[in-house]
Amino acid sequence: MSTLQDAPPEAPRRLSLPVATLIGLLALAAALGVGHLIAGFVGYTASPFIAVANYVIDHSPTAVVKWAERTLGTWDKPVLKLGLGVVLVLFALVAGQLSRRTPRAGQVLVVVLGAAGVAAVYVRSDLGQVSLLAPVAALVAGLAVFTFLHRLALPVDVVGERGFDRRKFLRAGVGVAAGSGIAAVVGQVAGTSKNAEDSRAAVGPLVPARTAPPLPADADFAKLGSPPFLTPNADFYRIDTALVVPQIRTEDWSLKIHGMVDREVTFSYADIRNRPLVERRVTLTCVSNEVGGPLISNATWLGVDLVDLLDEAGVRPDAEQMFATSVDGWTCGTPANVALDPDRGAMLAIGMNGEPLPVEHGFPARIVIPGLYGYVSATKWVESLEFTRWDARQAYWLSRGWAEQAPIKTESRIDTPHGFAGVTAGKVRLAGTAWAQHTGIAKVEVRLDQGPWQPATLAAEVSKDTWRMWWIELDVPKGTHQASVRATDQDGYTQTENRADPVPDGATGWHSVTLDAR
Repeated sequence: MSTLQDAPPEAPRRLSLPVATLIGLLALAAALGVGHLIAGFVGYTASPFIAVANYVIDHSPTAVVKWAERTLGTWDKPVLKLGLGVVLVLFALVAGQLSRRTPRAGQVLVVVLGAAGVAAVYVRSDLGQVSLLAPVAALVAGLAVFTFLHRLALPVDVVGERGFDRRKFLRAGVGVAAGSGIAAVVGQVAGTSKNAEDSRAAVGPLVPARTAPPLPADADFAKLGSPPFLTPNADFYRIDTALVVPQIRTEDWSLKIHGMVDREVTFSYADIRNRPLVERRVTLTCVSNEVGGPLISNATWLGVDLVDLLDEAGVRPDAEQMFATSVDGWTCGTPANVALDPDRGAMLAIGMNGEPLPVEHGFPARIVIPGLYGYVSATKWVESLEFTRWDARQAYWLSRGWAEQAPIKTESRIDTPHGFAGVTAGKVRLAGTAWAQHTGIAKVEVRLDQGPWQPATLAAEVSKDTWRMWWIELDVPKGTHQASVRATDQDGYTQTENRADPVPDGATGWHSVTLDAR
């Protein structure tokens, strides 16, 4: 005879895998949507997703940063966003799966993830305390939605409880998804309403009072395979830490010069725009550029001599560095003596290749200093120049193991043929680029295998601050051969064969290509 004691215990109730997964994903969507909505009004980069991505950029090991630049190029930031999105989805899935019987584990994970967003916003120097509203709201929204949906799908046993109401749960889920999407869209619209492109278009023509000399006809050998002397704005290399390109209107921008100066001065865009503008051609180079790499470009810059602005502030003789800060919080340390050298040609630039600076290249204004790698000389979206000592402030890349002093090294590159190239045996034309900014290129030599170095034909020198093109014809017999290039600058230095990593102060070595002649 069966008794109550003989009855099998009731199996513990738990959520199905699909329902648990959906709860985690909807809680994530709610958190991101609400966070993005609030960020649209308190600071676009305060969105938890963007803040965490920025934190990853700022704290990635140098080796990882180099790999991303070398492998992904300008796709590094989209890939980061995609990767972060995948991680968040996996986090949400785990939160849901660990909460099939009780919401406690999932709630803890939601709080941990939300706290990470709060911390990522808190450490940003370019965001104020009010920006913390965005990640805090995201945390609250994610926790509330997770708890609500879990309770709806797995109600507490009470007398008369009907159990899981699938329709009610689905209606709630659809509402959360729709609300999250709307919140994200509203936040996106609000956060990007200050469109810098409209402000840029309103600047109008920029006319230099001092124009650069006309370009000679043989400034490049583009028809023979070298790059064009002037890099189109759309093709100009871009390396920076800005996950979201700052949208700064001219009427909202100003530049403050302060620190170890006799008097603090602040300039508006109109102050700069109304000064006599100077036009100067300068080649910029990224310190991360590998031997033969693409991270070098040349443009005609338009702006004012930086030394004139600094003279108005009266920089003190014991100042060692010009500590520049971008509106996105990125910092750059330039040797003060270089910035103050009237022969250097340092500029506060507001124009590039005949038009106002493109937004992604620093509109409304950026620093351009010839002869130094970009991480110590080329602050985009600049808003502050503080004069100080090296031991008082440490710039972004200096604190990550890069050098304090970073003059550009004499280098050269074969642009065509590129890499491992199939060619016809006989006369083979090679063309390329050489640079030694602020020193100038004296000669370029090319050799085949271990043969003698042969002088290449150089383009006309436009400026010691710009790259110089070259070309040569080699007699290449059938078979596989290696062509190498080296440059000598106008100080008499011939670039070394020894390969050096870009860290800490730029790569060295001869660039070579393989020619498969048939």
